[in-house]
This record gives sequence, C-alpha cells and structure tokens, in this order.
Amino acid sequence: MGKIWEDQNKYQRWLDVELAVTETLAEEGVVPKDAAAEIKSKAGFSVARIDEIESEVKHDVIAFTTSVAEHVGPASRYFHYGLTSSDVLDTAMALQVMDASKIIMEDIQRLLDVLKKRAHEFKAVVAIGRTHGIHAEPTTFGLKLALWHDEVRRHQHRMNEAVETMRVGKISGAVGTFAHLSPETEETVMKKLGLKAAPASSQIIQRDRHAHYICTIALIGATLEKIAIEIRHLQRTEVREAEEYFSAGQKGSSAMPHKRNPITSEQISGLARLLRGNALAAMENVALWHERDISHSSVERVIFPDSTILADYLLDRTATLIERLVVYPERMKQNLELTHGVIYSGELLLALVAKGVSREDGYRLVQRNAMRVWDEGGSFKEKVLDDPEIKKTLAQADIDQVFDSGKLLRNVDQIFKRVFT
Repeated sequence: MGKIWEDQNKYQRWLDVELAVTETLAEEGVVPKDAAAEIKSKAGFSVARIDEIESEVKHDVIAFTTSVAEHVGPASRYFHYGLTSSDVLDTAMALQVMDASKIIMEDIQRLLDVLKKRAHEFKAVVAIGRTHGIHAEPTTFGLKLALWHDEVRRHQHRMNEAVETMRVGKISGAVGTFAHLSPETEETVMKKLGLKAAPASSQIIQRDRHAHYICTIALIGATLEKIAIEIRHLQRTEVREAEEYFSAGQKGSSAMPHKRNPITSEQISGLARLLRGNALAAMENVALWHERDISHSSVERVIFPDSTILADYLLDRTATLIERLVVYPERMKQNLELTHGVIYSGELLLALVAKGVSREDGYRLVQRNAMRVWDEGGSFKEKVLDDPEIKKTLAQADIDQVFDSGKLLRNVDQIFKRVFT
C-alpha cells in the first residue's frame, strides 16, 4: 500500500496520464504520430532530478515535465500539450486511489470471511447481553460476530460506491471549459486509463467525491473501533469472556508481570480517531474559491496516503484479532448466572400478561422480586415461586419455561440465515 503513494509511483501515474493524452492526440491528428512515438519510447523521469528542479521553480508539475523533457528531447514540445497541472494531478490521483482501493476491498473481504467463520463457530454459545453495561437478556457470542459481519458488509457496499465515485478523471483545462482539448478527447483518454470522464469540472475534479471516499474509510474505522472496544470490555478481568491472543514470550507490563493487556484493540481504537480527523479535513476541502484554489492540495498529500494505509493496516489487524481471539464459553456461562436469574424478568412479565395480568400489575410483581435479588441475593426463580400473587397466575411448569434461555434464543438460526444468505 505504501508504494502506491511513494514519489516514484506518483510520478509514474502522472506519466501514464500524459502518455494517454499524447497517444490520443496523435490518433486525432493533433500531435504528429512520430513525435508521439518518440515521446512514448523515451519518456522517463528521475525523482531526484524532479526534486532538484522543484527546489528552484517551486512547482512540482513543471519540475516533472522538465525532467521528462530532458529524457525525450525536441519532441517534448508535444508533451503536456493542452493540459493544465490539475488535469494530470487529479486524473493520476484517481488511478492511485483505484490501486489503493483494490487492497482495501481485499482486506474487507478477508475480515468478512473471518467473522463468518467464527460466528458459526460460536453460534450456539450462550452469553449475557448487556445494555448500558448492565446484564440484560441472553444472546449468543456468535450473534455478536454475525452483527459485526452484517455491518462490515454494509461497508463493503459503501466502499464500492465510494470507489466508483472516485473513478473519474478530467482534462478539461484551466477552468473546465475544454478551451484547448475536446470532451471527446477526454472520453477517449479516460477509457484508455480505465476511468470515467467527470461530467463537469472546474480546473479540478470536485472534492465532494474525495470527501465521500475518505468519510467512507472513516466509517469503516468507526466499526473497527466498535469491535475493538467490545473485545476490550470482554477482556476485563471481572468479565474475561474473551481475550486477545497472547503469544509465548509476550509481556504485558514493565512493572506487573501478570498483565495481559488488549493492546491490539487499544491500538485500533486510537488509530480510528485519525481516520475521523482525516474525514473532517476532507470535508473542509469541498469549499474552494471559484474554479479552484490550492488549499486542498497540501491536505490531500497527507490524508489520502494516511487514510488508505491506515485502513489497510486496521482491517488486517482486526481480521487477525478476530481470527486468533481466545473465547471462554465456561466463563460466559458463569457470568450468565451472576445475577441469579433476574435476566429472565422480561420473559416473566410477558408470561403474566399472557395469563391476563395487566402490564402495570405484572411489572410491579416482577420488579418487586428482582429488586429483592439485587438487595438480598438469592435466586430470582425461588423468590418468584414463593410469591403468592404470582403463584395464583403461573404454575410451576409456566415458571420453568420462563427460565429457559433456549426459548429466548429460538430465532438465532433465522437471524443467521438473514445475515449469511
């Protein structure tokens, strides 16, 4: 991924655009075919020489075209013919983004594959669900992973859309009017490059496209952080339902040899913040002066390499994290029983209502016994069985059914079918 954004490849992409234009103009009879052939055979550049020239002229595209001209010779008068700098820069950037996006899409697919595999592995492993950080009702660990899979798949669709939004180039000139080259020439050049022509442009391709792309990457990062935070919570000592793989010889703390810290998850959480910051910068780039100013350029030299490299890294780290995640079903079972059955309060309420008790009265009866468990300890089921008002409505068999987690999880298979088909 990093090589896509290095100067050598950047200038090569500039050259790819320039040569596609020269070739097209030769086909149209605008540029002599022998000059175009000479440009194609001799065109080259030196990054060091470009840097040297730029230090004097203070213009990177002029430095680039000068370096190429030194390789080509007299035929170079037809190089960069009819173009403005942004024709080259924006079109070449689209090519770089396409290359970067291919890697990111492969990363997303790998994460989806890992999530699917582990979701099915833990499909029937019952765990407590938590809302507000407090025990709620039973779920399964596989459902957590299935939920993440569903979300990442939405990002896959979003990323496809964002990539297509960026798959455009332009050679419409200094203010987008095709003063020197024609729209037909632009269409031909873009076809050669595997891009589409922007329907309308100023001197630049409009930056709402770029903001869409960077914001999509930031959204992906937000989901990766969501996964990482959940794992961080599950690894807490008092929870310990799952934890990051801890390799032989790994050390968690310089002061406390017992520590096994969720360092990968914490790293994912931290770096996701950078992606969100880059998204804000991309949105700030949308509003430029008139047909173009240069305030977006310096920003994009940072946020596009950083965001794509980070996305590649974070997707890989998250996939590896899930792939090697250590899961403790027995601890999940222990935690499920920590509250002595109060997690079935909702099911008990519905059972009472189904027998004709008003919701208000049922809620009062259930909450009364649940609060006693919080305050006194003991078994919620036993307190319910001893409650004379409840016993008047529900038989032993009814109450036994209430405290069966299997009933609450009877639709897991159907959810999996929705997610994975």
